Amino acid sequence: MIAYVFTTFPKSTETFLQREVTGLRALGVHLRLYSMWGGGGQFHGMPVVAFPKWKLASLVWLLPWVVVCRPRVVAELIRGVATRRAPSWLNFFENLLGLGFGLVFAAHFRRLRPAHVHAVWGGGPATAAWLLWRLDGHLYSGAGHAYDLYQDGGDWWLKEKLEPALFIHTSTEMGRRTLLEKGLADEKIHVIRRGLNSLPALKPLRAPRETLRLLCVARLVPKKGLDHQVRIYAALKAAGVGFEARIAGDGPLRAGLERMIAELGLAREVTLIGHRPQAEIAEHLAWADVMLHTGVVAADGDRDGLPNVIPEAMSAGVLVVTSPAAATTEAIHEGVTGCVAAPEDAGAWVAALRELRDDDALAERLRTAARAWVETNFDAAKNSGRLAQLYAQFTR
Repeated sequence: MIAYVFTTFPKSTETFLQREVTGLRALGVHLRLYSMWGGGGQFHGMPVVAFPKWKLASLVWLLPWVVVCRPRVVAELIRGVATRRAPSWLNFFENLLGLGFGLVFAAHFRRLRPAHVHAVWGGGPATAAWLLWRLDGHLYSGAGHAYDLYQDGGDWWLKEKLEPALFIHTSTEMGRRTLLEKGLADEKIHVIRRGLNSLPALKPLRAPRETLRLLCVARLVPKKGLDHQVRIYAALKAAGVGFEARIAGDGPLRAGLERMIAELGLAREVTLIGHRPQAEIAEHLAWADVMLHTGVVAADGDRDGLPNVIPEAMSAGVLVVTSPAAATTEAIHEGVTGCVAAPEDAGAWVAALRELRDDDALAERLRTAARAWVETNFDAAKNSGRLAQLYAQFTR
């Protein structure tokens, strides 16, 4: 049995993790799911064990026990706190939550004796897995994804937590390079991409496309570069390119984006449709001609890896134009599977979109190659199978 430790599960904006769990279950991997912050309930018939925060009161006697019985663990934690600053209050809190989870659930894991503990994220879940290993020797693996690696310089104790792990899962070559730069062992790092549980039928190319149907699916946060995207829409309108754009997602930047759309006279062309469930996103993909992704590296270092919406669009036959930020170009190769342009260069986006509108042969070639990339690299069953092989290898 593999104990899967999440920050929050299930979470509506993390469908890629739900697909991972579904794929592993379909392969017969016995999972037990844990959610450290919120979440809980049932997921496809599997119970999700939520962390009741009131149990943190038990730290009143658990902490003295650790000080007496595991003084080396305490010394490591004190040394870590004393020799570095947390990159942010959020990361500090996430690590504390992981420690609390590990202490409170230590007796539970002692009774359960899972064959393997997997920390789905390099923050709180990896802290919990590391502590369970230090307390009782539970074998574990960890993950290093974009949030863990880049926001505010990356997680506080990432290297120390992942060094003892049996293996490290990351989903992009960019993530692999960064983990190597942080000093983690090459042989422990496994690039296993996320995936789609099933691929839709490749829709036909819509013709003519005189009024382009443009779609963006993104949280309304700085790393998505949506201010650049709105300026691209303004440049399209100024160039006389007809279009209708939908931005699906929500977040703290919504009010500012609404003002910007109004100020640039785009209210008729651009609609913020808010967060939409996955089934409805499929309907918007069926409508769209082109998916736009204008990701950037945010001021705090946060960035995307390879956003799942890009392979989702590629699989459906939606053309993709993306910025070169982060790992997007691992899937979108300029002139092969899509188009790439700097988000600040609105003229380049106008030129790319105009070409995709007018050149059916180019559009068909890009769509066909994009679908082939997804079939090869983004099949959830294949990629879950690779994870399952790793778990089998380390739980024999």
